[in-house]
Amino acid sequence: MTRQANSRDGQGEGHARNDADRGGAVGAGTHVEAAAPRSPDSWQYRALNALNPGLSYLSDALIELTQAGHPIVAGAADLQYSNGLNRYAQAYPERYVQFGISEQNMVSAAAGLATTGHMPFVATFASFLGLLCCEQIRMDVAYTRLPVRLIGHHTGISLGFYGTSHHATEDISTMRAIAGLTVVSPADGPQLASAIKASVDWPEPIYFRIGRGREPQVYQDGQPFSFGKAIVHAEGADLTLIACGIGVRAALDAAQALRAEGHSVGVVDMPTIKPLDREAVLRAAAGCRLLVTVEEHNVLGGLGSAVAEVLADEGLGVRLYRHGIQDEYSLIAPPTTLYAHYRLDADGVAQVAREQLAKGKRG
Repeated sequence: MTRQANSRDGQGEGHARNDADRGGAVGAGTHVEAAAPRSPDSWQYRALNALNPGLSYLSDALIELTQAGHPIVAGAADLQYSNGLNRYAQAYPERYVQFGISEQNMVSAAAGLATTGHMPFVATFASFLGLLCCEQIRMDVAYTRLPVRLIGHHTGISLGFYGTSHHATEDISTMRAIAGLTVVSPADGPQLASAIKASVDWPEPIYFRIGRGREPQVYQDGQPFSFGKAIVHAEGADLTLIACGIGVRAALDAAQALRAEGHSVGVVDMPTIKPLDREAVLRAAAGCRLLVTVEEHNVLGGLGSAVAEVLADEGLGVRLYRHGIQDEYSLIAPPTTLYAHYRLDADGVAQVAREQLAKGKRG
């Protein structure tokens, strides 16, 4: 029997307790379930059932894959209500593992499950996967090329008041530096679902970087997804915005505002940061005089750096501005306040683009 600390009612908010929970089996293993809220009138019950809508796509996609006969197993580090996997656990309790507050063990156990023919999807806050679990991801998952799917949710500054320990602004850089690991940053829930479904045919381990489930929707359900391929929304002669994650919606809206001012603006969604769609970058660079990358991440090591590497490799002289968190620890505030402060909303992206276009004219 496994005993481990779980947060209050499985919310993963750091209120660890040492209660022993009920055990159940996944194959020959043991899992631990978080205690259920006692009353529908309790604040705990209301909080646990107020799922951010975009995260429902995670469980929906896994349920669909399981129904289709794929050997899916899922697990969370005591955050099943934060990421929506509680719905998968209810549908397939024998295929779900509650790991408690033991993220590194979760990754290693997922690698073990993958050696038995399962395809594990395990989830926790992106800050924990991107930093705390690097050794396990590198040695147990990527080095052995096992088909583990790592779900890092509440990325970037989306955890707002939780602060630096929970802000994930370095995870792209750490994950894309691990050999053999694919890195994906979907723009919204529908794209996440499509990527998860497509992953059953992808041979490499994957790190999915997803938000908090309140991102504006960009795509319709069923949008095709191909790993390593960008989605070109528009081409532009003055400027092309290359974005990932929440930056895609902001880039699309910013481009619309800039076009109204007479600028020719392209937008490229780059959901797969590794392997990067080099051809999409080169086409964008050939057709315009300025590239601006948009990411909810440190500008060092993320999408902007990946695009810069392509431009440098090919010896292209097109200007590039990397927009994101400018190598600092982000402030603590509500997410919407932080997005505005760091100019990661549509108005902010548009203003950054105007400044860079003006700078180019002066040069």
